[in-house]
Amino acid sequence: MAKPLMYPRTATVEQTDVYHGTVVADPYRWLEDTDTAATKAWVQAQNELTFQYLAGIPERTQLKKRLTALWDYERYGVPFQEGGQYFFSKNSGLQNQAVLYTATKLGEAARVLLDPNQLSADGTVALTDYALSQDGKYLAYGLSAAGSDWQEWRVREVATGQDRPDRLKWVKFSGASWTQDGQGFFYGRYDEPKQELQSVNYYQKLYFHRLGTAQSEDVLIYERKDEKEWGFSGQVTDDGRYLIIYATQGTDPRNRIFYKDLQEPTSPVVGLVEQLEADYQFIDNQGTTFWFKTDQCATRSRVIALDITRPTERQVIIPEAPETLTGVSLVGGHFIASYLKDARAQVKVFDLKGQFQREVSLPGLGTVIGFPGKRTDTETFYAFTSFTSPTVIYRYNPTTGVSTPLFQPKVTFDPSRYTTEQVFYPSKDGTRVPMFISYKKGLKLDGNNPTYLYGYGGFNISLTPSFAPSNLVWMEMGGVYAVPSLRGGGEYGEAWHQAGTKLNKQNVFDDFIGAAEWLIQNRYTQTAKLAIGGGSNGGLLVGAVMTQRPELFGAALPAVGVLDMLRFHKFTIGWAWVSDYGSAEDAQQFKALYAYSPLHRLKPGRYPATLVTTADHDDRVVPAHSFKFAATLQQAQTGTAPALIRIETKAGHGAGKPTTKIIEEVADRWAFLVRNLEMKGIE
Repeated sequence: MAKPLMYPRTATVEQTDVYHGTVVADPYRWLEDTDTAATKAWVQAQNELTFQYLAGIPERTQLKKRLTALWDYERYGVPFQEGGQYFFSKNSGLQNQAVLYTATKLGEAARVLLDPNQLSADGTVALTDYALSQDGKYLAYGLSAAGSDWQEWRVREVATGQDRPDRLKWVKFSGASWTQDGQGFFYGRYDEPKQELQSVNYYQKLYFHRLGTAQSEDVLIYERKDEKEWGFSGQVTDDGRYLIIYATQGTDPRNRIFYKDLQEPTSPVVGLVEQLEADYQFIDNQGTTFWFKTDQCATRSRVIALDITRPTERQVIIPEAPETLTGVSLVGGHFIASYLKDARAQVKVFDLKGQFQREVSLPGLGTVIGFPGKRTDTETFYAFTSFTSPTVIYRYNPTTGVSTPLFQPKVTFDPSRYTTEQVFYPSKDGTRVPMFISYKKGLKLDGNNPTYLYGYGGFNISLTPSFAPSNLVWMEMGGVYAVPSLRGGGEYGEAWHQAGTKLNKQNVFDDFIGAAEWLIQNRYTQTAKLAIGGGSNGGLLVGAVMTQRPELFGAALPAVGVLDMLRFHKFTIGWAWVSDYGSAEDAQQFKALYAYSPLHRLKPGRYPATLVTTADHDDRVVPAHSFKFAATLQQAQTGTAPALIRIETKAGHGAGKPTTKIIEEVADRWAFLVRNLEMKGIE
C-alpha cells in the first residue's frame, strides 16, 4: 500500500462568518489574497510537491511524446469574407497560438495578417477576438496576456500589416463592431479596476471609438448608472443603418435589446425588448423588419420577425421544433438554422418566409459550427467535428445545398479503429439523460476499462462531440471517454437549463452520479478504474460529486473550479453567476448552496485520488477557490490516495493557453490517472 504524501503545512486563521444564523468557519481565508508572500510561498511549496510526484511517474515521458506527435497537425478556423477578401485562422501544428491569415482566393497562397506567436517569447499573449471593417481595410483585434480576461484592443491595416496608434484598455467580455464607413467601431469596457485580477467588475459601458483618436476621446453610447450588473455589446446591421445593443445581466441567458439609428447622429437609444423575459439574438434586418432567434414562448427557440415601428407585434417565421435551435444566419437569401438533436448537430435551410428547403447532409454524429456571411453572399463555410474525427472545413452553397471539403487535416491515427455510441440512462428522479461514449473498437465489457467521465452541466452551455488529441491518447491507452448531457446545459433548451440551476442544482450532480453508476452497472468500468473531470462550472461538478459520493470514484480532476459557493460572487465577475447558482445572501439559496458547496462538504474521510488544477492569472474563477479546496482536502484526507494541486503560472481560465502549456498539463493529467487507476500507459 502506498504511503500517504507529506503535504506542505497550511496555516489556519480564526475566521468565521454567520449566514442567516449558521456559523461557517473559513480557516484558509488568507489564501484568497494571491499577492502576499505567504500565499506565494504556499503556491511554490504545493507545486514542488506536485511536480515531484508527477515527474516520478515513468509513463509521463512517453505520454508527452505521443501527445506532441498527435497535436502536430494543421488546424483551420472557419473562413469568412469581408471587403472581397477571405480571412481565416490556422495553426500549423505545434504553434502556441493560431495565426490569422488573409487571401484573395481560398486554396491559394495566403498572407499572414497577425501572428500572436511573435508577441511573446513563451506564447502567453493570445488573440482573443477580432473584427474586420466592411471594406476589409482595417482589423480591430483584442489581445490577452497570461490568460487574463482583460483585453487590449488595437487596429491593424490589412494591406500593410502595420498597426495604427489606436490602443483601447480595460476591455473585457466584448467584441467590436465597425460602422459601415469603416471610420470606427463600438465596444464595451469597464472603468480601470483597483486590483486588476481580483476587483469586482460592475458598470460596463458601451463606447464608440473613432479611428486614429485616443481612447479618452471615445464617445459614450450607452450606460446605466442605476444598473451595475448590466453589460453591453453593440452590433451594426449589415446595411449600416442601425446599432443593435444587447443588454445582458450576468450570465442569465435572457437579455434586453435596444437600438440606435446611425443615420441620425443625435438619435436616442430606443428600447425594443426592455424586460428580461427571454433570449433574443439578432439575425438580420430588411429595413425596419428585424429577425431574431428567441426562446420567448418557445423553450427550444424559434425565429421571429418584428417591425421596430410596431414592436409589440411578433410574426413567427420558423416555428419551434422538437430539436433545440442553437443558431441562425442569413446567407444567400436563406436562413441556415443549426439545431441540436439529442446533443448532436442537425442543420436545416429555410427561405425568407420560413419554408423548409433542405437539410444539410453531415458526415456523421458530431458538431457543426459556422455559416457566417451576409444576405447577398453566394457561399458560406462551416466546420464539422466528432469525438473520433478532427475538424474538417467545408464550403457550402446555400442555393444548391452542395457542401465541398476545403481543409481536411492529416492526423497520425486511424479513425476507423474508434467508435462513438450514444446511450440514455435514468437519473435519480427518472429523467432520461443522454451520454456519448467513445472508445477503441473491440472493447470488452468486463468492468476493467479505465474510464474518464467528463461533464459540465450549467449556464445553458451544451457539451457536444468534438475532437481533441488529448482524448485520442486516452482512448489509445484503452480508455473509455464518456460525456453525459447533464441538466443545467442547453442541450434541450431553456427548460433543461433551468432544471439544473439555483435550488435545482442538485439535479446536475445526480445526473453525473447516475452516469457513473450506469457505466459501472453496464460493465464499462468499475470504481477503481473510474475518473471524473470537468473545468470551471465542471470543476464545481467534480468537487460536488466527489464530496457527496467519494466511494464511487477512483480519481477526480477538478479544473479551475467554482468550489466556495458562499463567496464566489465577491470576486471579479463571480456576481454574474448568481443567475445560475443563487446567492448565499438569500436565506433559502444559502441553504441549498451550503448543502453542496465542495469546500464546505469536505470532512475527514477517504477521498479519491485528486489532482486540482488552476492558474495564477485566472481572473474569472479566481485561484483562491482551488487553493482553499486543496488545503482543506489535504487536511481531510484519511486514506493514502494523493490530494495534490497543480498551479500553472502565466496562465488563466483556459482561453488562449499556449499549446506547450496544454500538452504539459494533459501529460500530467493522464500520468496522474495512469498511476492512480493502475493503467498500462502508451503501448
